Amino acid sequence: MEQLARHMISGGLLSCLLLASMAQGAPLGGVVGLQSTLAGGNEVPPNTSTATGSLDATFNQDSRVLNYSLSYSGLSGPAKGGHFHGPALAGANAEVVLPLIEGLQSPIKGTAILTPSQAADLLAGRWYVNLHTAAHPGGEIRGQVGVR
Repeated sequence: MEQLARHMISGGLLSCLLLASMAQGAPLGGVVGLQSTLAGGNEVPPNTSTATGSLDATFNQDSRVLNYSLSYSGLSGPAKGGHFHGPALAGANAEVVLPLIEGLQSPIKGTAILTPSQAADLLAGRWYVNLHTAAHPGGEIRGQVGVR
């Protein structure tokens, strides 16, 4: 009887962990689709840029490989920098965690292997991506990265 009670408790804990993971929007394993919409109003502080951008990405939770493609248009000038930042929720700023290094012409494509800590922050919605220009050195357009 005691062994049955232990199995029921451990099964209940596993179910709770599974439900908590699903509530976060990401499955326990496999490939997760990610997206973001970039705009000047999302920057902190916001700006009046009419530029737009979109991020389409996949993250393999088993290998921790992030593949991304970021398209944009309408920047005030050439992109001078682009980065993923974190951990931060919308409305807060954070340090660079991953520079966009494959060139800054639209679309920007790249691949990176994340640390377990970076992966956890990314899947929890605590990363954002932004592009910098000479007119907006702190960032012209920004978007919070989320699970699609």
